[in-house]
Amino acid sequence: MTESFWTRVGLRVATWVVLAFLYVPLLILIIYAFNPSRLQAWPPSGFTLHWFAETAGNPGVREALATSVLAGLGATGVALVLGTLAALAVHRFEFFGRETISFLFVLPIALPGVVTGIALRTTFQTAGIDFGLFTIIVGHATFCVVIAYNNVIARLRRLPRTPEEASADLGADTWTTFRRITLPSIGTALLSGGLLAFALSFDEIIVTNFTAGPGTMTIPMWILSAIRRPTELPVVNVVAFVLILVSTIPVYLAQRIGGDRTH
Repeated sequence: MTESFWTRVGLRVATWVVLAFLYVPLLILIIYAFNPSRLQAWPPSGFTLHWFAETAGNPGVREALATSVLAGLGATGVALVLGTLAALAVHRFEFFGRETISFLFVLPIALPGVVTGIALRTTFQTAGIDFGLFTIIVGHATFCVVIAYNNVIARLRRLPRTPEEASADLGADTWTTFRRITLPSIGTALLSGGLLAFALSFDEIIVTNFTAGPGTMTIPMWILSAIRRPTELPVVNVVAFVLILVSTIPVYLAQRIGGDRTH
C-alpha cells in the first residue's frame, strides 16, 4: 500500500520533533560552553574559548578525568574477559540452567543503579575492602560485562562451527583454536563492545557515588559537585561538552565497527 503525501509529511515532522526533543538541550549546553559571561543568560553575549583554557588548567578536572579514564579502562578490561568467557560457555556447551544463566548475565543492566550501588557498598563494607578506584572499577564492571557478553554471544551465534572443528581435526588444542580461529572472528565484536563499555563507564554516576572512596572523584561526580557553585558553571558547561564528545565518539565507532557483518 502506497503511503499518502500527508502521511509521509507527518512521519517526517514527527521524526524531527523527536530529534529536537532529544538534542536541542544538548545544543543549548554546547552554546553556553562558548559564552563569555559567567551568567547563563539567553542569548549569549558573545563567543569565547576562555573557559576551555580555564578548564584545562583546573586541577580538580584533570584529576577527575584521569580517574574516569582509569576506571573506564579497568572496567572495560574486566568486562571483556568475563563477558567473553561467559559467552563462550553459554554458547558452546549444553548444560542445565543455561538459559537462566544467560538471563542472569543480562539482568544487572536492567536493575536500578541505586540498588546495585547499595548492594556493592554493603558487600565491600562486609568484606572490609577500602573504597577507591578499585571499587569503582568493580562497580562499573558489573554492568559493562553485559555489553561485552551481548556483543560476543551475538557474534558467536552467526559464526559457523566448521573452522573450529577443522582446527580440532588437524590436531590443534583448545587454546590454539581459540587464538587462531575464534578470537580473530570475534575481534570486531570485542572492539565494539569495549568501546560501548568504556562510554557507559565514563559517564556513570549512580553506582560510582556508592563505590567511590573519600577524595576519589570521577568527571560526572565533579560535575554534580561543581554545578551547585554558580561561579563554576562555565567550566561545568565545557566539561559537559567534552563529556558529550567522549561519549559520542566511542558509540559511533562501535556502531560502525560492530554492524551486522559476518567475518
